[in-house]
Amino acid sequence: MQTSPAEQTVYTIDNIDREIIRITQQGLPLVREPYQAIAAQLGISTQQLIERMQAMTDSGIIRRTGVVPNHYKLGYTANGMSVWNVPETLITEIGMTIGALDFVSHCYQRPRFLPEWPYNLFAMVHGRSKDEVRDKVEIIAGLLGDNNRGHSVLFSTKILKKTGLRIKD
Repeated sequence: MQTSPAEQTVYTIDNIDREIIRITQQGLPLVREPYQAIAAQLGISTQQLIERMQAMTDSGIIRRTGVVPNHYKLGYTANGMSVWNVPETLITEIGMTIGALDFVSHCYQRPRFLPEWPYNLFAMVHGRSKDEVRDKVEIIAGLLGDNNRGHSVLFSTKILKKTGLRIKD
């Protein structure tokens, strides 16, 4: 459970924390032990690095640390945002089920804009072709059964570079 901003402990970053953010914001090094490599670069222990990153995460300075794969380099050149009209009362349960599928990279709820946009659940599906994406969307439709009140697939037309907040050198 996340804490509200009022419940979070104030955490002030020092020069080492700033360097941790600067180094990691471009991605972790592609080595067997990335945290050990970063710690060595900073002249601190791996344990200290992990503790500092955890403290910054707990305080909200770092929102999350996660993998952002380049699907195109992995051969997944068809990307379709599947959009679903599902019952609001089941959206959390349905979202968890769809989000757990290995071909869905992210799944989230969004507001409907009736009558033009009846969809309230979005799930990004990746495949090696548009037909493969469509087949996977049909798997989702089968899982939803009568809870699928309509869906569509919006295919990506270009790659957008996604980045978070950056600290300048």
